[in-house]
Amino acid sequence: MIGLMADLPDLWDVTLAGWENDSRTSRFAEEGAQEPFIRGVKRLTAKPVVGVGRYTSADRMVSLVKKGIVDLIGAARPSIADPFLPRKIKEGRFDDIRECIGCNICVSGDFTQSPIRCTQNPTMGEEWRKGWHPETVKPRRTDKPVLIVGAGPAGLEAAQTLGKRGYDVTIAEAGTELGGRVLQESRLPGLAAWVRVADYRKMQLAQLPNVEIFFDSRLDAGNVLEFGFPRVVIATGARWRGDGIGHRHLAAIPIAEGACVLTPSDVMAGRRPAGKRVIVWDDDHYYMGGVIAELFAEQGYETLYLTPASEASTWTRNTMEQHFIQKRMLEKGITIQSFRSVDVIERNEVVTSCVFTGREERIAADAVVLVTARLPNEQLALDLLARRDEWADAGIEDVVSIGDALAPATIAHAVYAGRRYAEELDADPLPDGVLPFRREIAELLPLD
Repeated sequence: MIGLMADLPDLWDVTLAGWENDSRTSRFAEEGAQEPFIRGVKRLTAKPVVGVGRYTSADRMVSLVKKGIVDLIGAARPSIADPFLPRKIKEGRFDDIRECIGCNICVSGDFTQSPIRCTQNPTMGEEWRKGWHPETVKPRRTDKPVLIVGAGPAGLEAAQTLGKRGYDVTIAEAGTELGGRVLQESRLPGLAAWVRVADYRKMQLAQLPNVEIFFDSRLDAGNVLEFGFPRVVIATGARWRGDGIGHRHLAAIPIAEGACVLTPSDVMAGRRPAGKRVIVWDDDHYYMGGVIAELFAEQGYETLYLTPASEASTWTRNTMEQHFIQKRMLEKGITIQSFRSVDVIERNEVVTSCVFTGREERIAADAVVLVTARLPNEQLALDLLARRDEWADAGIEDVVSIGDALAPATIAHAVYAGRRYAEELDADPLPDGVLPFRREIAELLPLD
């Protein structure tokens, strides 16, 4: 077909249908995954050829053109993550590129009828609405320094944006690395590219002399009051619940004493059960349940995946990877049981029930991983609020929780929260009735 119509079009844009194959997530496609399908097209036509393939590396893009495979790189998701990608390549500013992590949270907006979001670029969709720019920020309006407690995605984004505005920023991180949940989750199967969320911000912070980072600094309310920073940002993240509360259960489920119950937080911290038969109960429905099941299967555990939904990781239909996830789980020997509720956890078995009939079934298990809901790590914020009458004497003007420490959500939401805090700090108060964003409102005019 291409040979017959070789020079009729102005340009050949070669993609791999359908959209879920053309825009695969990094979990299921390496960079350049479509090269076998587009290689050779240029031999059939004298017209320019465009190709895609989840390209994020500037070197890989250049090599593709130099090899004569394509003339132009189609980079939709990479351009969402960094609209100034071509300029940064031209200027040799490779370390300043916000590389797409291939999570497809941008795609999910199409399926959920919600504004587009990007895990790497929190200004996406807010350029006109809120006046945010991906590269430039307004200068600081005061000389008041900021203390950020926690160096996860929200804390890092707030720090680098505040630093670029000119504020003096101090980051207190309880651990020994920057990245928080991003660092932990990027070590799970298929999620290695997600570490770019931390890597980009670490590179930006390294260029800011007005940002100081202190590791091994787990602060309590007394420490914060003693330091006396005028602005305190709590970005301490969240933890997974271990009591079964989530979409299905609004109260804790019975768990027998001695039963081995883990959460994703435990698994990412390195905890493993002694026995070899593990049940992963996914009442979260995004990527975590399937990834945890995959991890246990890879490590030799007999893994059963139970969910009250109709399929594994059902929300990932919005990121176009559900069928890839379920296929991989089945290929790894994971048993999937849909429409199952985990109601009671005994020492060596769980009591499950059908979500439709309530019919119970007992399943033997050495351990259960509960992938349900998360709780904010809010104790520091609560302790500071309890001592609010001491703020003035300590020089503290406000304490604000952001990201997962306020409301656990996606990494994209955490990054957005960090940017929002930094953008809105010291902004003029809005008059009553004025919204903090612009909207397009259609006006209906009379026919006459």
